[in-house]
Amino acid sequence: MEWVWSTEILLLGLSGIDMKKENVKLTEYTKGGGCGCKIPPSALAEILADHKTGGANGLLVGNSSGDDCAVLEIGSDRLLISTTDFFTPIVDDPYDFGRIAAANSISDIYSMGGTPVLAISILAWPLEKLDASVASEVMRGAREVCSEAGILIGGGHSIENPEPVFGLSVNGLLNRFQLKQNNTANPGDLLYLTKPIGSGILSTALKRGLLPDEQQQELISRMSELNSIGRQFGDIESVTAMTDLTGFGLLGHISEMCDSGRVSVVISYSDVPFMTGVLELAGKMVYPDNTMRNWNTFGEQVLGISGESLLTLCDPQTNGGLLVAVKPDSREMIEAFCRKEDQFFKLIGHFVEPMNKLIQII
Repeated sequence: MEWVWSTEILLLGLSGIDMKKENVKLTEYTKGGGCGCKIPPSALAEILADHKTGGANGLLVGNSSGDDCAVLEIGSDRLLISTTDFFTPIVDDPYDFGRIAAANSISDIYSMGGTPVLAISILAWPLEKLDASVASEVMRGAREVCSEAGILIGGGHSIENPEPVFGLSVNGLLNRFQLKQNNTANPGDLLYLTKPIGSGILSTALKRGLLPDEQQQELISRMSELNSIGRQFGDIESVTAMTDLTGFGLLGHISEMCDSGRVSVVISYSDVPFMTGVLELAGKMVYPDNTMRNWNTFGEQVLGISGESLLTLCDPQTNGGLLVAVKPDSREMIEAFCRKEDQFFKLIGHFVEPMNKLIQII
């Protein structure tokens, strides 16, 4: 393991350079951004087709179910959960990019009910285009979010690369009874979402210079917000399944929750929450390229889609909220709990017995 903080980066990071005065715009150096730069789901399925893991040597959860973390038994009903996540910049400011990338990585741990304990950084940087001091600002943002989560960045690895890339590998711990997976919901369970969606559309508008300052701040705030409520959901038995919403969009991640057709989901489109300005921008056909990649992968399993809902429900999210399946008789309890914790939540649908399609939009 190579320590990511070279003497050069540390000295430049402490030199008091005001990055805003440097007019650095990170999105100008990348083709895609955030979770929208993921490999398309169809290509990923082909890559992993002969490399499925899980169910042996203490590995309880591998990559066969598309879950958010690998899960390893370490004895006495204790589990180690591990994830890695990195991407190219989705915003221009280096500090905000670091915050968003760190929050996105850590959220995988929360989405399975775990507690993060350690992070390792992943940095790829075009030093011939962007000064090391800019990367130092990315690290500063990441460290601050890690501090919010109660963990340290213990080290990392760095390489030179034509585009800037940053993220974290994060480890966490939990007891076996706290483990939440993405494919364990049952017919009748309710489906909640803990953040409004639309970050892909808004970030595309930002890159095109179409997003007002107020909406930019909402976007950055949502994407850098930790999904730490997932740790508490891990203690609630009536939470039957959970995952975080990222690059495959709402329809993609709900499709994964359907467990290859074991259950289906009915979604009320009018109940899906959106960030400010998302619907207006969708009406103007502002959307990222990966929206259509998501639709081409998951669309044939969806009934009731329209032009607008295709753009919004397939929109790739960066550090989106949690999708939480809850037993129907626990509705009052879970909603009271969220209000007590000042946690945004919205009931957007429910699981049903298998239908001809995985998802029906009403």
